[in-house]
Amino acid sequence: MRSDPAHSIVQLVRALSAPVLLEEQTLIKFAQIFRRKLGGTAFNGAELHAELGIAARGNGNRGQASGAPRIAVIPVQGVLAQHPQSLGTSTDEIDQDISAALADPRIDGILLDMDSPGGTVPGIPELGAKILAGRAVKPIVALANGLAASAAYWLASAAHEIIVTPSGEVGSIGVYMLHEDWSRNLDQEGVAITAISAGKYKTEGAPWAPLSAEAEANMRERVDEVYGWFVRAVAMGRKAESQKAVREGYGQGRVLGAAQAVKANLADRIGTFDDAVARVAARVERAVGSQAGPSASLLRRRLELGGSV
Repeated sequence: MRSDPAHSIVQLVRALSAPVLLEEQTLIKFAQIFRRKLGGTAFNGAELHAELGIAARGNGNRGQASGAPRIAVIPVQGVLAQHPQSLGTSTDEIDQDISAALADPRIDGILLDMDSPGGTVPGIPELGAKILAGRAVKPIVALANGLAASAAYWLASAAHEIIVTPSGEVGSIGVYMLHEDWSRNLDQEGVAITAISAGKYKTEGAPWAPLSAEAEANMRERVDEVYGWFVRAVAMGRKAESQKAVREGYGQGRVLGAAQAVKANLADRIGTFDDAVARVAARVERAVGSQAGPSASLLRRRLELGGSV
């Protein structure tokens, strides 16, 4: 896995040129860092993580919670991106963990232990769909153990239920794209940019020029498209009455504290990590009786029948 700060900066710069599923304050921090990076400021890995308030990805609570039923605890931490990077968790890694837990007959349920402001779009719709489908195999509960915002909330909404810690936050159902116009600053510095390009839209949205109306319309179209995916996914996962109910409720793009989140239907209940483990265990026991550890053949049979737990 590449974890050098330069690689992480490159990934984040790419993120700003595409729709982003990221909590607002974290996105603002990124934009400030990019500006300083382009101005010549160097960052090492530790400094970059400290600047963003994001720990490098570790194992967290990875593994199995003690006792029976046997529960796989999968960390969803830091900034989410499709491929491994040092600022958080990748959808590739989470996908592998979930696939392994669903296939392992020794695992009875899954707990997504989440503390993430969200991240980039690629990989999120596919992973959310996998979590939703996984509900037909084993109980899956998401715990907002600090923060589950934007892309992280998209994934959480696919679980059977969402629990938020008393001091935790969830929400930010929305999509971002940013354009920074540096043209005036460049004029003041006496810098003229000459772009040699091929393709009508190759330099569309470049920061050295004001954003054209055509470019802005294209960005709006892309944002609206991803927002539509997001709303549909939440409506399906949370069993909302309609997509309109999600757009007009569910915090309306805000990040909400625990009590407000439950009231807005962003979460089901307030609880601790231990409470979340107990909820997964209770779902397992309801699904398979007091005997933990449903056999692989039983799980396959459930999938064949299109059943759910």
